Order: sequence, then C-alpha cells, then structure tokens
Amino acid sequence: MARRPEVFVRTLSMEEGRKLQRVTRTAKDPVKMRRAIVVLMSGQGQAVRDITSLLQVSPDYVRDVIHAFNERGFDALDPKWNGGRPKTIGEQIRERICLIARTSPADWGITAFATWSLSKLRQHLLDRGTVVAISTETLRRILRAGGVSWQTTTTWKASTDPEFIVKMHRILGLYDQPPDDGRVVCVDEFGPLNLQPRKGKAWRSATRPMRQRATYNRYNGVKHMLAALDLATGKIFYRIRDRKRHLEFLNLLKVLRARWPGEKLYVIADNFSRIATRRFARGAPTIRWSWCSCRPTGRG
Repeated sequence: MARRPEVFVRTLSMEEGRKLQRVTRTAKDPVKMRRAIVVLMSGQGQAVRDITSLLQVSPDYVRDVIHAFNERGFDALDPKWNGGRPKTIGEQIRERICLIARTSPADWGITAFATWSLSKLRQHLLDRGTVVAISTETLRRILRAGGVSWQTTTTWKASTDPEFIVKMHRILGLYDQPPDDGRVVCVDEFGPLNLQPRKGKAWRSATRPMRQRATYNRYNGVKHMLAALDLATGKIFYRIRDRKRHLEFLNLLKVLRARWPGEKLYVIADNFSRIATRRFARGAPTIRWSWCSCRPTGRG
C-alpha cells in the first residue's frame, strides 16, 4: 500500500507564530489548545506521524486540523459545538416525571417507604411504563432542569382570623399606594437580646483550641428592642428596654406621635400589643392604625 503524502501547514508569519504560542499557553478550552499545538508543530516542520505519537491522536485528525487552518485560519481553532444527540425523553414525559417526584409514594399505593429516592423513583417509572429506559443520572438531570430539588419539610402557620384577607389587602394597599394625607409607620419588636460572648477564630497549637466557658445564666438580664420603620424616608426609630410589655410599646407610640405632630399616622402593628394600640388610638384622634393578626406570608 502506497504511503500517503505528508501534509504541512502553510507558511506562518512571525505574528501568527506568536499568536499560536499564546493560545497554547492561555487557552482554557482543551480542544482549542490541542489544535493550536498541532498547527504550531506542523509549522515547525514536524510530520504527521510525529504529531500523532506526541499528542496521541489519529493521523486523520491531524490532517483535518491542518487543512482547516489552511482554509479558514485561526477560526478553525475554535470548536464548533453541536447540540448533541436528540432527547430520547420528550417534554411531556419530563413534566410527568417531575409531577410524580412531587407526590408521595403513598399516593401510588406504596407503603414500604415514605419518600422517593432516585433509584426508587427510577424503578417506579419503569414499572408503570412511564419510560422504557432511564438512568439515575438522567433522572437527576430531569428533576434539576424541572426545578425539583430535595428539600426538608417545613411548617406553615396560617391565621384563623375570618377578616384576615380584608386586613391583608388593606395593609398591602398602604405599602403599594401610601396615602397622601398621612405617614405609614411599621412597628415591630425584637428580643430578647442576649449580651454574651461569641465564638471566634485564632491561631492555636494543634488539638488545643481556645476554650470559652458556656453561659447559661443571664445575671445582667436581657434587652428588648421596639422599633418603627418610616416608609417615607426609610429611617428606623427604636428603643432598647429591659421589658417588653404594652406600657413600653405605648411609650414608643407616644414618641412617634411627638415626632410628627399634627400629621396622620397609619401604624401597622405586626401581631403585638393590640391593647396598647387601641388605647393610644382612643387618646389620639389624629392617628389611624391598621392591625393584622399575623403576617400575610410567613413560616413557622
């Protein structure tokens, strides 16, 4: 069998040679780097068989890279990625898989386990004939693309107030469209605040960490913070107190009243001290307040 003629890249200029060397050093794509090495070695007079033995590629690959560079220049170094083979599982089947993954095994008459694992879900799909064949990795990718992830169950607390929806829309209306005749103020509390040392980091001898005695008692007591947010300016006004009763909350409302005298205040109190708010509202006719028995949305 006759030997195939040698193939070499066209004559390279000094600028092209420097650019090829730069690509071989800085290219992050391994395909582009390997093609640049093939072209650079061919430009230095290396034969195809020498390039194949060094890079462990086929002779046809080396010839194709050289011919492509001779025709298209440096554009031939960039890989042209294709979309891959077509999907064997259609979109409707993928949505069906995500729907089954969000259900409980008990909904399908399975009582041996309470939650799906990837292997158990795969076997269930095969037994029901949802798919003919599917791997665990493909199943994981389908769930990830469909926005289904492994999560811990959380609790949810809803309001039992029959007027909750009406109050919620009233408060959201104050957020979205603040009234022109007054100021919207959101009032809430935070605490108790524990004044105690916190763990830190430092260089120490191996297996000998710095130790800190645990604190179970609060000999100096705790603190509570009562705060109000002015939606018009974004400023927060707060008070730090030793206790958190309706008297302390009432004093905070009086401070807010004194800060904006003669101006209507729409106070949104989040499930705290309804008695104090009503007493203050009766004593101050220029104040309007909105009350919500619990947060519109929240987690327990």
